[in-house]
Amino acid sequence: MTDAEIRALILELIGEIAPEADLALARDQDDLREVFDLDSMDFANLVVALHDRLGINIPEVHYNRLFTLERAIAYLRDVIVQ
Repeated sequence: MTDAEIRALILELIGEIAPEADLALARDQDDLREVFDLDSMDFANLVVALHDRLGINIPEVHYNRLFTLERAIAYLRDVIVQ
C-alpha cells in the first residue's frame, strides 16, 4: 500500500466516523483528534476500523503513533510491510 493510499484510507475512515469533519483541513503534522474534533470513542473507532480494513492489530501503547497523518502513515506502512 502506498503512502497516498494509506492517507486516503485514514481520511475515508475519519469521514465515516465523523461525517461533519471537513477532510480538506487535514495537514500531515496536525493532531487528527483536534482538527476533526475526535473524542476518545471516535479515536477508538478509528483504530477498530483500521484493524478491520487492514487486518492488523494496533496495540494501545502504539495509539500515539496515529495522532497525526504523517506518523500514522509511517506506522501503518511499517506494520503492513511486516
